[in-house]
Amino acid sequence: MAYRAMTEELHAVLAAEGREPLRPAHGYTFRFLLDRDDVSIVDLAAHLGVTKQAASKIVAELEGWGYVDRRPHPTDGRSRVLGLTPKGRSYVDHANEQWALVEDRWAELIGADRLEALRNDLRAYVEASGGRAALRPVW
Repeated sequence: MAYRAMTEELHAVLAAEGREPLRPAHGYTFRFLLDRDDVSIVDLAAHLGVTKQAASKIVAELEGWGYVDRRPHPTDGRSRVLGLTPKGRSYVDHANEQWALVEDRWAELIGADRLEALRNDLRAYVEASGGRAALRPVW
């Protein structure tokens, strides 16, 4: 619930700035594409746990807003890969800055030391659960 509350706070800030009506699935898409240049619609659908058609719809929205583009596949002339545009990368940077402000607010509520201890506790749990969990929505 805390993560959801933080996400809703972030989205409220972005909406107040007049940004497009991005949903959490868009954010997971940004994160998945961030440092990759070989992601297909099929890869994205598998990552998000949705159909290829649903992933295509998400990409079409992001492409329409200028955040994502489709590029020729480097080795398969019939395929296309997805990538963040400079606008998409800038959006991720801005969202990261805004997320840090949300975390700062949390630190004000419980104290920076307690927040750091909580981060460490959650990191330990994830590591004990087999390492890095997939960053994707749980539908």
